[in-house]
Amino acid sequence: MAAVQRLLIVLMNTDPRNAEELGAPFYYAAVAAAMDYQVDVLCTASAGKLMLKGVADALRVKPGDPKTVHDWIREAHEFGAKFWACPANLDLFDASEADLIPECAGVMGASAMIQDVMDGECRVLTF
Repeated sequence: MAAVQRLLIVLMNTDPRNAEELGAPFYYAAVAAAMDYQVDVLCTASAGKLMLKGVADALRVKPGDPKTVHDWIREAHEFGAKFWACPANLDLFDASEADLIPECAGVMGASAMIQDVMDGECRVLTF
């Protein structure tokens, strides 16, 4: 069996209201992508708001730091990480795919994520 080359990072317990929690998942995504792993980051629950335009721009991991959470997302994206929104979140937040930040590749539903995990096609980190 070939080694798994894909990392799925799921943000579901990370709350944007606690911005200091937001650096680690995006840092891990950037590092893994820089190591040439395929990296997918699914933002769901409250963390799903981070994929909406303007939300991550208003947050900083460290107060006073010029680097926004959106900058952390951009950096991971530039290394090759793909970001995904949860389609149920779009409905929850009265948003559409047009409201997603440019770094977001679109939506990843629960069935696609669960299928990947159950097929053993990826390793999973949750935040």
